[in-house]
Amino acid sequence: MTTSMEHRDVIIVGAGLTGIGAAFHLNDKCPDRSYLLLESRQAIGGTWDLFRYPGIRSDSDMHTLGYSFKPWESKKAIADGPAILKYVRETAAENNIEQHIRYGHRLISASWCSKQSLWTLDIRQDNSDALVQMTCNFLYMCAGYYNYDQPHDPQFPEVDAYKGTLVHPQFWPKDLDYQDKQVVIIGSGATAMTLLPAMTDKAKQVTMLQRSPTYVVTRPSEDWFANGLRKILPASWAYAITRARNVLFQEVQFKMSQAFPKVAKSFFIGEVRKKLGKDYNVDKHFTPKYFPWDQRLCLVPDEDMFNAINSGGANVVTEHIKRFTKNGIELETGEHLEADIIVSATGLRLLVMGGATFTVDGEAIDFSSKTTYKGLMVSDVPNMVSVFGYINAFWTLRADLAAEWICRSLNHMSGTQTTKMVPLVPESLKDMPTKDWIADFPAGYLKRGMHLQPKQGNQAPWVNSQDFRSERALFSLPIETDKALHFSAAEKSV
Repeated sequence: MTTSMEHRDVIIVGAGLTGIGAAFHLNDKCPDRSYLLLESRQAIGGTWDLFRYPGIRSDSDMHTLGYSFKPWESKKAIADGPAILKYVRETAAENNIEQHIRYGHRLISASWCSKQSLWTLDIRQDNSDALVQMTCNFLYMCAGYYNYDQPHDPQFPEVDAYKGTLVHPQFWPKDLDYQDKQVVIIGSGATAMTLLPAMTDKAKQVTMLQRSPTYVVTRPSEDWFANGLRKILPASWAYAITRARNVLFQEVQFKMSQAFPKVAKSFFIGEVRKKLGKDYNVDKHFTPKYFPWDQRLCLVPDEDMFNAINSGGANVVTEHIKRFTKNGIELETGEHLEADIIVSATGLRLLVMGGATFTVDGEAIDFSSKTTYKGLMVSDVPNMVSVFGYINAFWTLRADLAAEWICRSLNHMSGTQTTKMVPLVPESLKDMPTKDWIADFPAGYLKRGMHLQPKQGNQAPWVNSQDFRSERALFSLPIETDKALHFSAAEKSV
């Protein structure tokens, strides 16, 4: 059977950090496979192109957030958004990936046909009402995890009473003037802690208003070890060694925190006390009720947030909001925060599969009723992967692992002349205990959308362990001996 629709062997959804990395691996390991990237926006970079708020930067060092195949050579390991965007764009240009990108193409729905081993995609171009269709044999979802169009809206009480400027970091106005203005940032995550020091240099006063504290760790923005190695070793060697070292360091920190939570808590809080002094109320503003790594830690480079607080230009308030007023925020204590500008850094809205809908042989897929396979595929859904990085480590580590496994799977299908790959939970495990796709990690943005995700079981490969070392071993197992994966050939050719 033939079709007049545009067809590729693989279609990648998303041209951000993950999607560009996926394209590189396809070029490198599956050169016989045709591919296309669909990007809903008009630019490469995803998050790093979308977010333009002051001070935007990574919250991971670039020797581990960067690609395994492209050394990060800048002195600054904790990089700003423009530098990361440049890195992603360079990767695309150096590997001739740009020619494979279709901008302004948003995936709306995807339908799988088992007889043809074919996905048919409905795509909206440039926010028009008209849909175009494309087909592919393999669908590679790299659309990220949050809604680009709608951030989390906490429904502030009486927000309409406020007559000042209310902004969300996701949609930062290009012309926002905060010179000599009173600024209140609502939130206690990485974005809020980035904005606070970045806005202090111009604003009259910057206040970070939080309901509860977050663990904060400091690191130099420059990695002396990496910068030293590059002076004596080729860039690729220095990068590989630094990457391995930093992965090990993070792994040890995480596992030690899990094994000795009270000791870890005491250490992290003690470091904050050193930065802010004995007279600062660290107990109230920087001592969470939970233990380290029960939620993600916030990284502060070069102690910039603490320096801003110590300068007097910034402060932290830990209270609950009672209501918005004409010129600020009234707290439940009765205190009033004056604000010319309020920044709602209240988090993101989780979006499953980029918001697209899916069917398999005419039956709608309810992902929440499925079981995850290696945190990458879902039971009963053929020829589709969705990449989600680590929440307790570095995103790109998992993206690279996933890409290598996907390429091996595609090559296995080529070698066995099969066209369909689907994970199937065996009858003996149908009643195995399940838990959330990401368990024991109560971050708000995850909790709000976890009910939409597939479940995980209690044994490999039906788990989403979020552990790099164990997953590296799991992903390296031979494809041909994986009894959870079932391969077959199409009944009809395309």
